[in-house]
Amino acid sequence: MSPGFPRATIILVALAAATITAIGFSGIRGILAPTLLTLVLVICANPVRSGLLKRGVPGGIATGSVILVVFGLLAGFTFTIILAFGQFVAMLPTYSAQFAEIGANIGEWLKSIGIGQREIQNFLHTINPSNVVAAISETLGGFASVVGGLVIVLTMMILMAADAVYARTVLGQLGAHEPDLVVALRNYASNVRRYMVVTTVLGVVQGALNTIALAILQVPAALLWGLLAFLCSFIPNIGYFFALIPPLIFGFLVGGWPTAIAIVIIYGVINAVVQSIIQPRVVGHAVSLGQTLTFFSVLFWAIIIGPIGAILAIPLTLLAKAVLIDANPDLHWWRPALGPTAETEKLEKDNEASAKADRRRTHSAGTAPPSSKPPAG
Repeated sequence: MSPGFPRATIILVALAAATITAIGFSGIRGILAPTLLTLVLVICANPVRSGLLKRGVPGGIATGSVILVVFGLLAGFTFTIILAFGQFVAMLPTYSAQFAEIGANIGEWLKSIGIGQREIQNFLHTINPSNVVAAISETLGGFASVVGGLVIVLTMMILMAADAVYARTVLGQLGAHEPDLVVALRNYASNVRRYMVVTTVLGVVQGALNTIALAILQVPAALLWGLLAFLCSFIPNIGYFFALIPPLIFGFLVGGWPTAIAIVIIYGVINAVVQSIIQPRVVGHAVSLGQTLTFFSVLFWAIIIGPIGAILAIPLTLLAKAVLIDANPDLHWWRPALGPTAETEKLEKDNEASAKADRRRTHSAGTAPPSSKPPAG
């Protein structure tokens, strides 16, 4: 855009373009969400093809192997979700009496603080087990939309894996004209692959530890809640709370407050160790996004393309960053504003070291012994 335009005009035009784009994405979420999911899965599975090619395996077999790997991951994930949802639906009616008792107690408390009877009835209606199942089904989408999404994923998976054969050649041709874009896309693929693989491994560990802990505490459907913890590990910042609520409720139903408090402590410790200590050290600067931007990206993509958007929030935000900022050298100065980089952390350490040195010098000057010389005159 011409430098003659005022900065306010540029900002408003950019916001308008972003709004129109977001509305357009939301309008085609039915095909966009499975397509983006397939793209991330193919990026993660592509090293399988590269490894087979290095060992002399024919290209067709290597490409087919990528398809099989992605299909296996997707099939296992879908099958597990179906089994888990079936177990959840079958388990809820056995606790109808407990839910009714809890609802009655909550209703009495709401009445004591002045809430109207109509609002209380609406609230009690929402915690009915059958309504909970209906709400979850509506969130996940109808059967037809799920089947349609799987058809899109399987079709796009085959086509993307086939097109990946020419990816190196296409990037080489594109690099002759847009080298910065090619570098940004290659870094994006590497960073997303590292993030997704590490998050998957740590999510499995987190889910397994939660399952073992819940089984020891005799919480019903411990494996189901472990699976939920694994899925929610892909949702930064708020996934922990989604994974905690169901086992907390059922733990309270079977064991009262001691079990509920134990679940909160166990989940908090496991989440803190895995996602706050281990994951940042392993992933490193593959995800150079600030905590505020990360949280916003989860909310944004969940609204735009649905539940899959919350799981793919980091990869999708990194894709936007790669295309809009990393591919444009004139905008690289925006990187520190999006999240801490290696240079930012180095400067922060230097500033901390300088501040400590200043405090030591100030402390030394303030506590120095008085001079032994007699006063003049």
